[in-house]
Amino acid sequence: MRSTPLRPGRWRKVVTGAAALALAAGAVTYTGSSTGAYADVQTVTDAKTAADGKQYWVQNHLVTKDLARSESGTPKKWLLVWAGDENIADTLVKDVKNLPGTLGGGLNKIKNALPGPDFLAVIDATQGSPTYGKVVNTATVGPLVENEPHHMQYVWHKGDTIYAGALFAAATYAFDVSALPQLKLKGVSLPTNTLGGSVPDAYWVLKDGTAYGTYMGGPVVPGPHAYADGSTQIGNGFAGSPGEVVHFGQNAEVLSESPAATPQGDNQKLCDNLPQLGKPTCANPHGIQAREDLNTLVTSDYAEPRNIILDPVKQPSPYLRRPTVRTWDISDRNHPKLKSVSYLQDGPRADPADPLHAESRAVMETTVTNLPGHKGAFAQTMQGGAVFYTPDITAAEPHWIEVFDDGAANKSIYANNDSNGASSNGGWIQTSPDDKYLYRAIVGRQKGTLSADDPGTTGGVYVLDIQKLVNAGDRIEDIQGRVDTKAKAQQGGGGDLPTVVGAAPINPGTPGAGPHWGAYDNWALGSDGFYHETTSPQHLAVSNYFVARSGLDGDHKVNLLNLGPDGKVSVDSNFRDEFTGQVGINFNRKSWPHGDFGNAKPHSELFVVADANIK
Repeated sequence: MRSTPLRPGRWRKVVTGAAALALAAGAVTYTGSSTGAYADVQTVTDAKTAADGKQYWVQNHLVTKDLARSESGTPKKWLLVWAGDENIADTLVKDVKNLPGTLGGGLNKIKNALPGPDFLAVIDATQGSPTYGKVVNTATVGPLVENEPHHMQYVWHKGDTIYAGALFAAATYAFDVSALPQLKLKGVSLPTNTLGGSVPDAYWVLKDGTAYGTYMGGPVVPGPHAYADGSTQIGNGFAGSPGEVVHFGQNAEVLSESPAATPQGDNQKLCDNLPQLGKPTCANPHGIQAREDLNTLVTSDYAEPRNIILDPVKQPSPYLRRPTVRTWDISDRNHPKLKSVSYLQDGPRADPADPLHAESRAVMETTVTNLPGHKGAFAQTMQGGAVFYTPDITAAEPHWIEVFDDGAANKSIYANNDSNGASSNGGWIQTSPDDKYLYRAIVGRQKGTLSADDPGTTGGVYVLDIQKLVNAGDRIEDIQGRVDTKAKAQQGGGGDLPTVVGAAPINPGTPGAGPHWGAYDNWALGSDGFYHETTSPQHLAVSNYFVARSGLDGDHKVNLLNLGPDGKVSVDSNFRDEFTGQVGINFNRKSWPHGDFGNAKPHSELFVVADANIK
């Protein structure tokens, strides 16, 4: 379904009789496609009634020639990509004329500029498959448009619900993926279900199948908000501050909401709010990971989101980007309790005249270690361009130190890069399941960021060997090496600190065009013909898109990379777009299985296998 203009500034949905019948029946199947690019498409709709009494749905558009098994009988592995429809709302006014397939090209092109359905793309990720890299299903969601699809969980295990966040719509979708390539909708959480927070970011699935989600933005309504734990926080409204952690059931039902703010507030000098709050706060949780065996959850604060979107060129204050990491006691799984707030420290690159690019700024992501003998976790900064580590997340007040600067990986990614990690625009960071390696994706520094003649840097993926660090002990004092000079920021801190063992550029030679997000492939095909979970991933997938309205858009491609047991990484040249033949799946295209809706924005991805093919 495509939205059409009612009058300037308003939209109305056109619902066909067939779509209405689909919702009434719960599901409908038919064959045929409205686009010549996909000549044989089977459509299956699954709908659920949400808390507002309205129907919400996922509609599968299955390319029927692409079966669940390859011609040789090998079961398929899938890459799920949560993607948004690109339209005029993503584009700065001066760039409207450059939006592919829009104004000035006739009625058919104008319709591509209007909001269309967002979707989960199902891509064949089976090595050696004749349909490797092909989109075999686009599972569109409705009736909401302009969801701005953002993150799912970091890794998928058999039986897990897929939790997928809608950044702008403040909704969380729960999907059943047990029968891939087809999906079902298990439920949806709406803003009215999470009045204590907005702008959902990421999810961590627990062993019981429920999940924690970070809601980065403030309470939906400005003013006091009372939580179930008896506390009250004063918020400055939707997409403002402070945010919260939400506990979801497997059907996206809200089990609890826990405030991320402290009763006394945070450091006023380091934590700005617009509009200002009586108790300043940096509580805008973005990244989230847990160690259930340690009863500890870690979240990282990124930014007060609406002010980043409203003025992406000239930031009203560098202190809207956060320097804080929070730990939570999750002994009672349904009532996480905030335990500590840690302030990351500036490093040797910090310039008092440019606080936006100090190492501590914009703590986008955190990742925990996995093995029972380790208690550490990492955090990374987007504008700061640095990686931090604490050896013990169970401590009453975890002590974090900088252990790597993105600048030390720049030349490994691309020889013509400089060694300045400032504003590397790093996003995804993830420990390997065996705690040997740390995977990192960086967009790269955009041209002109630091000065008028700043050439910027090529982004990409790099891999760090972290074995010495995570085995150094539970105390900071036991760790040898420090990033305490500019030379060490550019070359590595030595001792037990991480070292680069693999790197690959994405869009080499083009500054600020690398990947924002990624996922590792935790599935390997066994000799028994079934997939088994592995602790030594052989592949990574990354996507080149952040948030268009922030001014950091990307080329909308998804790449797959091969990963060696030694951490070496390289772009998979066989993972090619089915239309252009170029390396990487291009989401800037005219046609999809669900129709000619034009370009899409791929934000996050997961490797998933149908239940029947797993042992």
